[in-house]
Amino acid sequence: MDILYWKAVILGIVEGLTEFLPISSTGHLILAADLLHFNDDKAKVFQMVIQTGAILAVIWEYRARFIDALTGLGREPAANRFAANILVAFFPAVILGLLFGDYIKAMLFKPVPVAVAFIVGGFVILWAERREHRTHCEVVDDMSFMDALKIGLAQCCALIPGTSRSGATIIGGLLFGLSRRAATEFSFFLAVPTLVGVAVYDLYKHRELLAWSDLGLFAVGLVTSFVVAFLCIRWLLRYIMRHDFTVFAWYRIVFGVVVLATAHSGLVDWTVQ
Repeated sequence: MDILYWKAVILGIVEGLTEFLPISSTGHLILAADLLHFNDDKAKVFQMVIQTGAILAVIWEYRARFIDALTGLGREPAANRFAANILVAFFPAVILGLLFGDYIKAMLFKPVPVAVAFIVGGFVILWAERREHRTHCEVVDDMSFMDALKIGLAQCCALIPGTSRSGATIIGGLLFGLSRRAATEFSFFLAVPTLVGVAVYDLYKHRELLAWSDLGLFAVGLVTSFVVAFLCIRWLLRYIMRHDFTVFAWYRIVFGVVVLATAHSGLVDWTVQ
């Protein structure tokens, strides 16, 4: 297999493993792509494509829920409320992303800023897990519009690479009174319009970089991401039944420190230090 296809497999695995864990898929993709020297403009489009694989994993895992919501729109209050909550949570990040997205990518989509965000985010998770959790919403169907709006505002923090979209929404949900499962599942659901919207927008902006000759490469990354993300979703739902997110916080801190240390020492030749 061509070396480029192996890079596609590796990045697909990275995306699938990290998209729904509170450890930042974008941050890991930036770092992994940098190490693999697969970080030109076309590679960034590739990263958008493989995120779609992770989203398809959510859609497949919750296909019955999405079908019920779509078929019940306009007729069933629960379906209407579910769709409205997703939209309410979706728009804050859309607005800020359109206003500041290009600036953030130019300034912060680099290994060292990502590492700093890893560390800061880890300490935020530790702080959140040490607080007393007062739950008023056990399942996603119990969420109010205000709950959705708060989580949507929390998701805006994930515009900073290394913060973690899933981490911001899950930890935000816990702080705002959602149960661990409700916060995690709503994070899954919110990922669908958020990441699909980002992918479509970026693919349109960079459509001149797309070529039929890259179809096989993109397909390998997308399928790999789908399979790994599907397994990760199943694992995470079992994990949160008995554990909190402290282990992910410490992982973030240690990993961020390693990146900063290797950048400072020159042990790893990061593209931007």
